[in-house]
Amino acid sequence: MRGKDFLTTPYMMKKYNFNAGPCVLPRQAVEATIDAIRDFDGTGIGLLEISHRTPGWERVMAEVEALWRELLNIPDDYAVLFLGGGASTQFFEVPANLLRSKAAYLQTGVWAKKAIKEARAYGETVVVASSEDRNYSYVPKGFAIPADADYFHVTTNNTIYGTELHVDLDSPVPLVADMSSDIMSRPVDVRKYGLIYGGAQKNVGPAGVSFVVVRRDLLNSSGRALPTMVNYATHIGEKSTDNSMFNTPPVVAIFVMYQTLLWLKEQGGVEAMYEINKRKAATLYAEIDRNPMFVGTAAPEDRSIMNVCFVMAPGSEALEGEFMEFAKARGMVGIKGHRSVGGFRASIYNACPVEAVEALVQCMKDFETSKR
Repeated sequence: MRGKDFLTTPYMMKKYNFNAGPCVLPRQAVEATIDAIRDFDGTGIGLLEISHRTPGWERVMAEVEALWRELLNIPDDYAVLFLGGGASTQFFEVPANLLRSKAAYLQTGVWAKKAIKEARAYGETVVVASSEDRNYSYVPKGFAIPADADYFHVTTNNTIYGTELHVDLDSPVPLVADMSSDIMSRPVDVRKYGLIYGGAQKNVGPAGVSFVVVRRDLLNSSGRALPTMVNYATHIGEKSTDNSMFNTPPVVAIFVMYQTLLWLKEQGGVEAMYEINKRKAATLYAEIDRNPMFVGTAAPEDRSIMNVCFVMAPGSEALEGEFMEFAKARGMVGIKGHRSVGGFRASIYNACPVEAVEALVQCMKDFETSKR
């Protein structure tokens, strides 16, 4: 293949990655990881083969924790852990470590519902409010948090349904948050939380590592004997470089996280990224609201700035497959909505460039024009 034929091959098309996770990463993080896989830290040994006890890797562990503390302003009385198993593992590790008599949960989607199921294996678990009655299209308001609960759990962003908690709630008991899909996308008052956790594969890295930010006075608060690896205290050493090194950590995933946070810092940090994210989301929601071919699925006041969900407007439902093919032909990747919602979902995490959102908006405009 050469000449004109080569230039027109679909392999040369610009791709825009809207996958919900694993998702788009900063290009420089990917390139730095490729280099490190070939040769880590000038050792002549690749990242896939390096011992996690070498000074170079201990330095990376210390620096990635320092970046977390700097970017989120995490106080010293909180520990920062990098663990395997993903956020789904934290669904049971949270109650194992914190639930002594009763836990309270806000049910705003599938992942919150799964977390509730796991907590019930450890003790009384109450649902203070749920939006399941309208297919999780909104975030409940006006609920009361029981003052006798050991903790109150929220999922701050709901990837499947495109809703988000836009404020840090006040809670009379320790607030626990699954921030898998909006961590580092907006400023967070860490002091309002007892524990924050999530999978990295949305905003802060690839699949393979999860993060836990936990206030130290909550350690061992359940009073139960725990398996060694489940106990958060196991993964906290006297020095920051000991953290998450009880066993071999997911080295490559943490290195990508490290490079991703360096990129985020270069962008101006979480505050600057929040402004960019709001602009991206506003641009896409404005087109959804303007374009008669589409309609959003989330309550406007609860719309996520990370996961934008929409469907064909009433009367245009039969065109869903046609628009999907239309979008794919223009390089849009990963916009198919979750099967429980249908339609489309554009995940516009931190590393999703403004250019991608603008390209999707133009695609929607062009489809509208093609149907006139």
